[in-house]
Amino acid sequence: MNKFTLAPVRRTPLAAALLAALFIGGCSMPTPHSLLPKAPVPAQWPNAAGAPAAASQTALPAAALPDWQSYFQDADLAALIRTALDNNRDVRIAAGTLAQARAQLGVRTADELPTVNLGAGASRAPNAFGAMSTLFNTGLSVTAYEFDFFGRVASLKEQALAQYLASQEASRTAQISLISMVAQSWLALQTDEALLASTRQLVVSRERTLQLVQLRHQQGVASDIELQQNRALLQSVRVALGPLQRQRMLDENTLVLLLGQDIPAAQKRALGGSALNPNSMAELAPGIPSEVLTQRADIRQAEHLLKAADANIQAARSAFFPRIALTAGVGSASSELSSLFSSGSWVFSVAPQLLLPLFDHGRNDANLAAAQAARAVAVAQYEKAIQSAFREVSDALSQRSGWQAQREAQQAQHAADQARLELVQLKLAHGAASALDVLEAERSVLADQQALVLVQSALLQNQIALYKALGGGLAPAP
Repeated sequence: MNKFTLAPVRRTPLAAALLAALFIGGCSMPTPHSLLPKAPVPAQWPNAAGAPAAASQTALPAAALPDWQSYFQDADLAALIRTALDNNRDVRIAAGTLAQARAQLGVRTADELPTVNLGAGASRAPNAFGAMSTLFNTGLSVTAYEFDFFGRVASLKEQALAQYLASQEASRTAQISLISMVAQSWLALQTDEALLASTRQLVVSRERTLQLVQLRHQQGVASDIELQQNRALLQSVRVALGPLQRQRMLDENTLVLLLGQDIPAAQKRALGGSALNPNSMAELAPGIPSEVLTQRADIRQAEHLLKAADANIQAARSAFFPRIALTAGVGSASSELSSLFSSGSWVFSVAPQLLLPLFDHGRNDANLAAAQAARAVAVAQYEKAIQSAFREVSDALSQRSGWQAQREAQQAQHAADQARLELVQLKLAHGAASALDVLEAERSVLADQQALVLVQSALLQNQIALYKALGGGLAPAP
């Protein structure tokens, strides 16, 4: 360790020393920019069976995704999303983490400038003649300000900035996930209500059928087997109500947790009469993978974490170079308190310090190795984030074409059963069919409605998943 100290000099102003420190500190080595690895995904999405080719897609590209207020047209859902964004605890945790990262960035920014303190003190010690003397002093001081020749302080600030930006993207990711989960939970509740309503209609239909069979049994037309069979069918439909009611309670509890409060009364009233609207969301096209990389907050978060790892490596490398610090002060000193601010009592001191690591028993080498290992982890996490995003979009696209085809087939079946019901009702009016035939046709129509509700719900859930996978929900961060 080399250390040298200059004796107090009265005529050199502190401002000149501070300006020199700022100038020298500004001449530090710059932190190198991160080189992002190539995205480990194909250049185009895999085309699902029946899906249009990428060249023929004319809907919104990923870069033009609407925000959630424009994408979700349901006013009740929009109100629930706003409530969740205000009250959800996960969003509050993410906001708190962001505030911590912002404060840490402020600390690292302050490290680039000298800290000036105002102090006063008194000391008592024997003088050259052995008598006790008292010395009073006061003034401004700068303690251990580091000249950032080799970029250590700048690298630490760069790391803090990258961590802050990563926390910002993490907060956006939490909000986007919350928006999609609220939309999915509200859709699940609507589906539960629709299934419960159609199942209750089936119960009524089975009860009417059983009454007719009981009358026929009393008249000796229906057998005991037919009677018991219809009783069993009625009970089977009543049994189906139980799981549906339990599922509805679970979905409501999930939505309450996401909202951070109970479901508002207005939305509870609207839930009973709400229906699945197949046109409640905008049509989306996936664009190309490079657009998704600029849209998804979790990928930008991984990118910032990679930059933070690079800055940390640069800071670890700077530890191998000498560290120069300055301690300086200007003020007054006197043996008499009453003469502390008298003319001639002003003093100035400067004490530069040079520290060169010689024997640290491998500490700096270990810190550099740890920083390099952390960067390798950050690279893998960045590539995994890209691969996960690619898979989520690909899965949503693959499922979308299948659900669309199933919905068309289910709609065709429902139309056929509805036409059969109308024909049976017409035959009943002319005495060519019985009431039992009409009830059986009605049950087929109700069963088709239930199946159509499930398919339509799955398709809407798929649209929400695709919107989230493409990075939709919030406007991109600047």
